Amino acid sequence: MIQCTDVPKYELKCPSFVIMVRMVTGSQLVPEKTVEPLEKREAERPYNVYVHNDDVTPMEFVVHILMTVFDIPMLNAEQIMYTAHLNGKAYVQTLPAGEARRRIGKARFAARLRKFPLEFSMEVE
Repeated sequence: MIQCTDVPKYELKCPSFVIMVRMVTGSQLVPEKTVEPLEKREAERPYNVYVHNDDVTPMEFVVHILMTVFDIPMLNAEQIMYTAHLNGKAYVQTLPAGEARRRIGKARFAARLRKFPLEFSMEVE
């Protein structure tokens, strides 16, 4: 039989393991609220995202990408796609820099999987 010794009132130490009996309320860990540094928040300036026209990518695919990656409703996605088709490029939406890069990367990845040259760009607002 393993002999356990009673150590301070909140844990029992046995030869090969530790058994927690009760928590001491004064030693509980409480998650702290973290605040991002001011410099990082200022670096996340808003960027305008644009889609560019090309002669290869099907219109339906562009609408699909705008709806799934950029969360744009179908009618708005079609309007953006036609604007890009007629003018060469069209405004999609304004996002923080990191989110804009992430969504543009996701859209480019999906287009490259289908071998389409669909391009997006971002400019400071």
